[in-house]
Amino acid sequence: MKKIIAHFTLPLLALFGLTSGVSVAQNPGNNAETGTLETLIVASGTVAMNVDVNRLNGIAGGTKSPSQTLRFQAAPDSFLPVLVFNNELRGPTPGSVVLIPENSALLPAALNASFNQLVLQKFPGGDLYEMALRDAKTGFNFFSIEGSTYQYDAGSRSFQLKDGRLLLSQEFAKTLGRPAEAGAVVGTISMSAVMRTIELQKMVNGTQTSAVLPPTPSVSGTTPPEAVAVSNGPDVIVGDMPSMVQSGSAGTQVGLAVATTSCNAGNVELNWFALPNTDHPVIPQGLYRMSGGATNSDRFEQVGQGWMKHAFTALQQTTCGACTSAANGTHLGVGCSDPYDTGLNGSQTGIGSRAWANPFTGAYPSTARDHTGHTHTGTSHRVLIEQSDLNTTLNPGATYYAETQYVTPHEYAWCQSHAGECNMYNNASYRRFNVTGTTSFSFSAAAATVRTQPAIQAWTGATISNVEPAPAVPPNPPGDGRAFVAYKVSGPAGGVYHYEYAVYNQNLDRSIQSFSVPLGCGVSLSNIGFHAPLNGPGFANDGTLNSAGFSNAPWTPNQTAATSMSWNCETFAQNQNANAIRWGTTYNFRFDSTRPPQAANATVGFYKTGAPIMVAIQAPTPDVCAPFQMSGVVSRKVHGAAGTFDIDISSSDAVECRSGGANGDHTFVFTFSNNVVSGNATVSPGAGSVAGSPSFSGNTMTVNLTGVTDLQKITVNLTGVTDQFAQTLPNSSVGVNMLLGDTSGNKSVNGSDVSQTKAASGVTLDGTNFRTDVNVSGGVSGSDISQVKAVVGHTLP
Repeated sequence: MKKIIAHFTLPLLALFGLTSGVSVAQNPGNNAETGTLETLIVASGTVAMNVDVNRLNGIAGGTKSPSQTLRFQAAPDSFLPVLVFNNELRGPTPGSVVLIPENSALLPAALNASFNQLVLQKFPGGDLYEMALRDAKTGFNFFSIEGSTYQYDAGSRSFQLKDGRLLLSQEFAKTLGRPAEAGAVVGTISMSAVMRTIELQKMVNGTQTSAVLPPTPSVSGTTPPEAVAVSNGPDVIVGDMPSMVQSGSAGTQVGLAVATTSCNAGNVELNWFALPNTDHPVIPQGLYRMSGGATNSDRFEQVGQGWMKHAFTALQQTTCGACTSAANGTHLGVGCSDPYDTGLNGSQTGIGSRAWANPFTGAYPSTARDHTGHTHTGTSHRVLIEQSDLNTTLNPGATYYAETQYVTPHEYAWCQSHAGECNMYNNASYRRFNVTGTTSFSFSAAAATVRTQPAIQAWTGATISNVEPAPAVPPNPPGDGRAFVAYKVSGPAGGVYHYEYAVYNQNLDRSIQSFSVPLGCGVSLSNIGFHAPLNGPGFANDGTLNSAGFSNAPWTPNQTAATSMSWNCETFAQNQNANAIRWGTTYNFRFDSTRPPQAANATVGFYKTGAPIMVAIQAPTPDVCAPFQMSGVVSRKVHGAAGTFDIDISSSDAVECRSGGANGDHTFVFTFSNNVVSGNATVSPGAGSVAGSPSFSGNTMTVNLTGVTDLQKITVNLTGVTDQFAQTLPNSSVGVNMLLGDTSGNKSVNGSDVSQTKAASGVTLDGTNFRTDVNVSGGVSGSDISQVKAVVGHTLP
């Protein structure tokens, strides 16, 4: 219906006799008149149907069957054009009103299934019936309407439809199994609406002399939209978001559609070639909710996202000010606007998957709107959202913001050939809407559209930082788009601060794979959380790998002691359909801490390509870290059933006199002042090597050695040893004398060592004599005495 307005330049001769039900007196005489012809549409309104429910359900009644009233809201800006000449009604012209139910009744199954997607449709003159009540998606006709009368009051700009008779259609009667009842009157319909003007034509003797398209009116109490600033080159922006509706449902989910009006804020006509040409804008839509805390502003979450509408045929209207019209619909003129209502933006066959588009260059294939191989439910491709995220009972005091964006290849192509004239950063706008309902929902605008700003800017009290991994360096063109990190710290409440972070990707094709917040000494976290909007299910030809759709797997949280709190999805190499932060979406990360905030830098990691980038945020303030140092090292062996015994080897003269067995195995245990989480060890100089990786427990690091020979001094080197507070120990070394049989530890094996060993033979091992158990069997015997005697005379410097 969007395009009907282009054909409203009619001679007044054709306007008389549009309907016999017009209740304003006609002016007899000349059919050619002079004056002002207004075209109005439904700004808001109500529709009531008094229906004989018993008859519909085939229930026999008495002489008079009771009727039940079904009430609906007319969707804002429903396109039912009404013509008024010199403030006198000429009548409605072909169009429709989307109906939003306010109550329900026990209805036949077919009507009940379509109850949330009904439209009141006006037919052209000459049709058998003037109006019908139909399913907006399937076109199924439930009732034909006849006998309506219309009234219009110029002072209040109100339009009324009265006394329309609801006749059972042939299709519906057949579905009910009662074809003979086709044409039976089963009730009445009426509508009361407030209208708004969308076109004014000056007529002289029945001929149009000028036409004006007034800008979309602002919400009551706000300033009307101003004309947009002019940019060099083509520059598409979202000039208005007139309305939002629920277009369908499936299970616990609903599908929404947002009306959009684009404007060309540039000084060059904007390309608008419809598919299969790939030089036109695409239009993604999303919905956000601000909630939480005493003021319902602690967090700002995206609760819904949809695919992207492919634009076609640009009208030349004036929502954003003066318009220099293009010659035809393949271009949007300088300063001109083009509207798409909720019916078009929610029409599933006109929507294509975001996966096909590069949001910065605007590139997409000619097959980006291919719907072959799959079927639709009421939510498919639309802004997908759980009913619980809108339910006003479950979300008291929450506020909602719709966001739409226009992405076009024309802007990027111009940017490539005109240094510094790059208009890809201002394509998103948002508008606040009020929500009504618990399972089925209606929406009303609560503020004017905020142009050229993404919805994240609506987060009250938040600080927002740009993320540009490849910013423009004039005269070169920019890299590949922009994201934002927004954060807010609230509290303390009961000594606890709430940290909330929102990462919004406006048009970065590389996408975002990880987010990390630095921590420090003494910082503990609780209530660690993550939130992301739903990705729709996979559909054939949706542009994802194997048409599987993008994952909805929650990001994995990982707290590395007190070093950092991080979240991540799979990498691109692991899963090309991973749940990365793709364009036009916002993910949330949160936790609580008893520590107050301080300035810090978060780390944002990318999904497809590029090194991580640092972004200024606030994070919990750490305590002063305790100094990190080595406090001791021992050589540890298990002496059979006698237990474990350690030799202190922290001194450079320390001697390990016990056997390492056939493989020369030894274990060194290092102790530190703080808990240790990582580190490396090597042997040099000396014969031997580290076996496997070091292990860590509390403040100890255990290093296993192998291939260590006797009669040498080895050095074990430590590098990269790091504590829980991310402090790294300077590179350190420990030298140990390996001398089998030196039970006295003087770096010489002699008769004294033999005597010590003999004296301990048969005695229970303890901390005073365990060195004499040189073969670590758990007791001293002849075998130990023989081993010591065999090496008498061995010495080390």
